[in-house]
Amino acid sequence: MSIQDKALTLKALHEAPEILRVVNVWDAISARVVADLPETRALATAGHSIAASHGYADGEIPLDLALAAVERIVASTDLPVSADLDAGYGDPGETVRRAIGVGVVGANIEDRLAPFAESVAAVEAVVAAAAEEGVAFQLNARTDALIRGGDRPLDEKVEDAIARGRAFLDAGAALVFVPGVLDRAVTERLVAGIGAGRISVIGLPGALAAAEYEALGVARISYGPTTQRHALRALRDLTVDLYADGVIPPDTPALN
Repeated sequence: MSIQDKALTLKALHEAPEILRVVNVWDAISARVVADLPETRALATAGHSIAASHGYADGEIPLDLALAAVERIVASTDLPVSADLDAGYGDPGETVRRAIGVGVVGANIEDRLAPFAESVAAVEAVVAAAAEEGVAFQLNARTDALIRGGDRPLDEKVEDAIARGRAFLDAGAALVFVPGVLDRAVTERLVAGIGAGRISVIGLPGALAAAEYEALGVARISYGPTTQRHALRALRDLTVDLYADGVIPPDTPALN
């Protein structure tokens, strides 16, 4: 598929009545493992996981290195790939232009609770850059109103998320990503305020199941760095066993 075909495929997945479940990957081999499953319709990268795999803290990996990692993921699959581009690396429009250049058709870009007008301008810059490239780029515009809201009352944080989300959609974003452990009541308020089929959430311990979010009108669920953490826990547990008895489990998959 062309990059535009992939972008339109991701757009259709976002707009479908079924919630889009994207399992986050961080390198070519994790991408192939997930992409090989018949249920997989699209892939999303986890910026935290890519940074960790290169020895960086979340948000501190250089853009060139991050895009090189994403490019290898894109090259490993024919599926649409959405990338975690942190806060846009100081120039969200140019960062998305470069991401499109390596085959990315969607992205998360976070507002980090920057001033309202500045956050909306970042979305507008991304949308304009994608239009210039001729790609139906799927911006999953993230607001950190809940997770960075500090000691503000929950009602204020939710209203801030709604206000930012509406503005991001008006500026051309495809979805609004509101990370955090969202219970039923908060999810209902966000969907009512931003719109059914326009919300993206993250699956975390204590959050609702994907089917529950779907029933509430959520469009997309991803899982962030938790996928890498599960993989690393499996490595740690295997290492403990190997130190104990030195035997590879008989159900270990063969090398391809």
